Amino acid sequence: MNVNSMYWMQYSIDISKKVSPSLLRVGTVLVSEQNKLLCSAYSGETCNESWYFVLLRKIQKLKISHAQSIYLTINTISKDCSFDLIKLLKRISINEIYVGLPDPTLTCYWDNDPAIVFDCVYRYPDKLQREILEQNYQFFSESKQHIKYSPYYSENRISNLVIEKLKLRGFVISKDELNTNKSKSAIASILCDRYGIEYSEANGIVSGVISEAFSSKYASYNYSDDTRSLDVDWKENFISVYKRSSEKNMSAINILNVGVGGGHEAIALFSNCTHVTFVDIVQSSLERIKEHIPLSKIIVSSAGSLFSIPDNSYDLYVSLRTYNSSFFDIKEAISEAHRVLKTDAVIIISVANGFLCSEKHGIVPGLIIPGTEFVDIYRGINTSKLIHNEFIRLGFKNIQLIPTNTEIYLSAIAA
Repeated sequence: MNVNSMYWMQYSIDISKKVSPSLLRVGTVLVSEQNKLLCSAYSGETCNESWYFVLLRKIQKLKISHAQSIYLTINTISKDCSFDLIKLLKRISINEIYVGLPDPTLTCYWDNDPAIVFDCVYRYPDKLQREILEQNYQFFSESKQHIKYSPYYSENRISNLVIEKLKLRGFVISKDELNTNKSKSAIASILCDRYGIEYSEANGIVSGVISEAFSSKYASYNYSDDTRSLDVDWKENFISVYKRSSEKNMSAINILNVGVGGGHEAIALFSNCTHVTFVDIVQSSLERIKEHIPLSKIIVSSAGSLFSIPDNSYDLYVSLRTYNSSFFDIKEAISEAHRVLKTDAVIIISVANGFLCSEKHGIVPGLIIPGTEFVDIYRGINTSKLIHNEFIRLGFKNIQLIPTNTEIYLSAIAA
């Protein structure tokens, strides 16, 4: 994210502070190709009108027909159940779209959502998303995007567990610091600077703590805590995704499953496979899966450090709902996947995209915004796009994206 973009994103948030607390606080900015302000608007700026009508009048008055970019804090839905941004794009051409958060009333994906259907859409960083949430807490806290409806996840946050386990070792790091530094290397660097220890020691401590945090969260995990409990077709969905890329029987090929977790998915999918290797950062998870599938191999490792696995050794790489995990490095993981796969081998990755709402017996769509109690319905799509871009960068072919009720699958073939 460049400095200019950050400036205008913050600008849009700042002008939305002028909005009455009784209204959804939305700010928007139009910027020229010369990085100059064309015009701005915020909800309620005149006569309690939406930002769209305020901005539209300014555009018409100034005779603006094109802008390089628009910065919009919330992708609002109007009373006629259409996106204000879509209506604006029919009036003016815009090269780049920057969006903060979805409308708090949004509970599922809409076919005409500009934040999803357009390629030129970029997102505000987590820190600014949290600022927008704070401005509009009343509206979001009453929405289905609040994970209070998913108590297992609201009470078992990996970030909180990491902070607690670091503190037990004598290392104090704040929640804000953790949310700002989401990679293992960044956290290790903080420990080095603060406590004067070598990077190798700090990195080992952080890796161990993250492993323990995941172990604590998923040691007794089962589908009653999971969207899988409402998605009875998930196994059939996986098989369908696999068959789109290969006609080989899975029992006859070499399979690498990265991110075992509680092991429930692995047992359901790979119990009849004789050439399967399981990788996870949690030793106990691997031991449990070994008991169920004795012929399997197990490796304690992160997805981005498969050093013990030779090049070109697997026919199928599977990682379900792991790439959206806290402290996960997508680029490193896919690079390692590409290295260990044979030519024409298949890779299948899924991105979790919802949380179980036990109170309403349904699914809260989206992924958690770090450091908050809210989900972002667009975040799963954004993560999928990152994976898709890495597939392209590494030369994978036949790339497919298949959304389901609880996750988004991406499959491809190694070139």
